[in-house]
Amino acid sequence: MNRLAGVTSPYLLQHAENPVDWWPWVPEAFEEARRRDVPVLLSVGYSACHWCHVMAHESFEDAETAAFMNEHFVNVKVDREERPDVDAVYMEAVQAATGQGGWPMTVFLTPDAEPFYFGTYFPPEPRHGMPSFPQVLEGVHGAWTGRRDEVAEVAGKIVRDLAEREMSFGDDQVPGDEELAGALLGLTREYDASRGGFGGAPKFPPSMVIEFLLRHHARTGSEGALQMAADTCERMARGGLYDQLGGGFARYSVDREWVVPHFEKMLYDNALLCRVYAHLWRATGSELARRVALETADFMVRELRTNEGGFASALDADSDDGTGRHVEGAYYVWTPEQLRDVLGEEDAGLAAHYFGVTPEGTFEEGASVLQLPQHEGVFDAGRIASIHTRLLAARAERPAPGRDDKVVAAWNGLAVAALAETGAYFERPDLVDAAIGAADLLVRLHMDDRARLSRTSKDGQVGANAGVLEDYADVAEGFLALASVTGEGVWLEFAGFLLDHVIVQFTDAESGALYDTAADAEQLIRRPQDPTDNATPSGWSAAAGALLSYAAQTGAEPHRTAAERALGVVKALGPRAPRFIGWGLAVAEALLDGPREVAIVGPGDDPATKALHRTALLATAPGAVIAVGAPESDELPLLSGRPLVNGKPAAYVCRNFTCDTPTTDPDRLGTALSG
Repeated sequence: MNRLAGVTSPYLLQHAENPVDWWPWVPEAFEEARRRDVPVLLSVGYSACHWCHVMAHESFEDAETAAFMNEHFVNVKVDREERPDVDAVYMEAVQAATGQGGWPMTVFLTPDAEPFYFGTYFPPEPRHGMPSFPQVLEGVHGAWTGRRDEVAEVAGKIVRDLAEREMSFGDDQVPGDEELAGALLGLTREYDASRGGFGGAPKFPPSMVIEFLLRHHARTGSEGALQMAADTCERMARGGLYDQLGGGFARYSVDREWVVPHFEKMLYDNALLCRVYAHLWRATGSELARRVALETADFMVRELRTNEGGFASALDADSDDGTGRHVEGAYYVWTPEQLRDVLGEEDAGLAAHYFGVTPEGTFEEGASVLQLPQHEGVFDAGRIASIHTRLLAARAERPAPGRDDKVVAAWNGLAVAALAETGAYFERPDLVDAAIGAADLLVRLHMDDRARLSRTSKDGQVGANAGVLEDYADVAEGFLALASVTGEGVWLEFAGFLLDHVIVQFTDAESGALYDTAADAEQLIRRPQDPTDNATPSGWSAAAGALLSYAAQTGAEPHRTAAERALGVVKALGPRAPRFIGWGLAVAEALLDGPREVAIVGPGDDPATKALHRTALLATAPGAVIAVGAPESDELPLLSGRPLVNGKPAAYVCRNFTCDTPTTDPDRLGTALSG
């Protein structure tokens, strides 16, 4: 019996009609494996994963394969986005055993959840040196029935090895100028000067590293840091990674030139990149950065916002190509003939030139991914706008990619921060309202009466899985951004509730190290713990940043101390692996800069108050926190004891226990908050 029909995960629901007798990750599945004396087959993936779909179609929808799985295994399907803890523990085992990992992840476990055989995608027949999935199933079954002692020995060794894999978390000292300069040097060595970005193919958008580079430039004046950030952002925005018609970014580029993306669009990428481009505009005034930030924000609101006000997780890479086949990128790519069908001969020629569409194609079967190459000369802006509008309308008639409607707390926290700041910078109150709507949903649905978080919800129904560290940290980050933008103290209060849980439930009292799961969470074979930033800020880095900002807003010494202790890992990893701890480096920049505390007092409807507030929001001082409110307001702690100056709205700037003379002049405030 397939038991996935009643779950909230869209990925699991995609498998609810499989002939495989799938279980979700529940204790009863392992009890069933014990009762039947069979191993557990754990399959982990996510809804926008192309190769997850391929393996599902080839193997999990095949009646003969499913029958063998059902007879000899208890089959457990996990959505890695709902259970990042389960994914992290077994991915660590896969990578330790094979040297690589990825999704779909296929792991065979004892009924005690101990892994003994691993893999990722397995084809239906032997291919490229890989065994077929049926061969793997038969081999594991044979080992379980014929060599049980050997299986137990392997499983026990793997669990012991995982338990002994302790990281060095640096020391009690926070990173300083030397470590951050060393990180910049390391990034310079890996920088692709001709194409932007870091390393080779595949190339992922380095949003957290760019945030570090922008903050480093703001603090030190390093032109090299700013140049790497600006050039990388421009190359990504001009390439196929960016949706030139609808806005928003794909997951990664399969090539070094940013031409051909892996077409899935993730909420977390777009939230992080929206914020980065807004911050790049703040630092440089770049019109391209402004356009991309706003288009990405509009994409999130238009295509990912759910009926409940939250934001869906992803759009699929695959869609119907019009013939009934699900093909990667079908929704986004164009041939010259398709351009002519929509635009006519003359405008199609212009569009092909403008967007880099070639007869040979840049993707598959003669199709091209739209780009925005550098061109000499000037284009007729009205004509280009007309072409853009007509192509977007024609694309809307194509079968759209599927949407994963699950709301993930952490990723919605990232979206709240991005939309709040982007809306404030560009005077788009609708974007701030969208941020408030998502934050409201997180409070109403994801937080219980003890301020404990649930990781996911779907269609207004909260999921069964507890929030992990990144959920608490990223949601707190979003709430703190909202507090700075709106001046509403309730968001600071909610952030404090979440960060108190971080200190109590996720922090090692002796070392200050952080765990990905709460102390009272489900006990797995290992308590996951990873300080490195990958597709999103690690829970560890995100928690350090939110703790630091909260301490600056409130003066809470325990939170400041927890942030500083957490940043010891950045001192250790920053110079050695800067690409993988970008957000930690960005937080360290804020720490070295103070961060600065800005209190703006004045009536909310007074233009002078608004001018001071806007100046503070647009300042580049790394990690600066802002409180705005009426005189004598108790809405935010930074406002306490801050009167008007000569009856006028005023700004107070403090840093490292020292305060400047309050000012009523936005220009003087801007100077005080410059690098």
